[in-house]
Amino acid sequence: MQFLDDSLLPETQDKLVITVAPYGPEWAVEDFPEDLPLTMDEHVQKAVDCYNAGATVLHIHVRELDGKGSKRLSKFNELLGLLRQAVPDMILQVGGSISFAPEGEGAEAKWLSDDTRHMLAELTPKPDQVTIAVNTTQMNIMDLMSDAEYKQTSLADPATYHAYREMVVPAGPEWVEEHLRRLVAAGIQPHFQLTCMPDLETVERLIRRGHYNGPLNLTWVGIGGGFDGPNPNNFMEFVRRAPDGSTVTGESVMRNVLPINVMAMALGMHVRCGNEDTLYGPDGNKITSVQQVEQLVRIAKELGREVATAKEAREIYKIGVQYNSVDETLAQLGMVPNREPGRRALPNRYAA
Repeated sequence: MQFLDDSLLPETQDKLVITVAPYGPEWAVEDFPEDLPLTMDEHVQKAVDCYNAGATVLHIHVRELDGKGSKRLSKFNELLGLLRQAVPDMILQVGGSISFAPEGEGAEAKWLSDDTRHMLAELTPKPDQVTIAVNTTQMNIMDLMSDAEYKQTSLADPATYHAYREMVVPAGPEWVEEHLRRLVAAGIQPHFQLTCMPDLETVERLIRRGHYNGPLNLTWVGIGGGFDGPNPNNFMEFVRRAPDGSTVTGESVMRNVLPINVMAMALGMHVRCGNEDTLYGPDGNKITSVQQVEQLVRIAKELGREVATAKEAREIYKIGVQYNSVDETLAQLGMVPNREPGRRALPNRYAA
């Protein structure tokens, strides 16, 4: 992305899109019963409360009544139907893992099969977005959690700790290409959750080879454990390399969440918060998903950055937009065109 002399001034930046992930499938409800929903009514009320606080994108997982993350698409359909009534303007973003929670004691924490995840394209009512990972990657979510942060939670159970420490995100090239095809055919926008620079380079190749023609909404996931860690240099390099026409959201883990979000906010990027990312504020005390949203709204106000309404967030993310060709996609994203056969040197960007 290009930065001009006035790029840090709030009046030149997009309004702030706040994503909230308030369903934390890695936690047991007992870890934070004041904030982690169990019943379907509680799931819906959590969305309403986060929306009223200022969040406009809802990252969705679902719990069964036994407290475990649901792997049943029927539960997602039920929740999506209720959310369309309760928060009709909110961008509904389904987590592409469906649920990575272990199914029982000693079970692996793993993403579901390729075929099952493809079925996210068949959800009814359809979500606005489904998150998608590229490149199979280690996802050790325990890597940056301190003893003080997890030892008093269900993650302290040795089997659970081991399961989450050994978790892997399966996202090979054939699966990614087919998943993109199905999502786009269903009118669902993919939201790319990327772990490092090789992931961003893979997405560029997918676009240049015609596997995806559409707006590019990216989340940089700086949680360590096989992903980038929450090092500002990692984040800045990702922002620098992201196409001018894309959007970038910052995501991190535990008490790194707020610092990463403040950096993202100041740079004109977007933010993500919620109990899926952290149970704790910067002071080490527990903080609810709604309180995290309220905190970001306050900081945005201090920076002079307006928070997007749901309608404005849809415009910023270009929900419902698709492009007709590789050339159009590259032009809309501000990327140089593909090299024509025999052409030397770097092709120029398309003229406006």
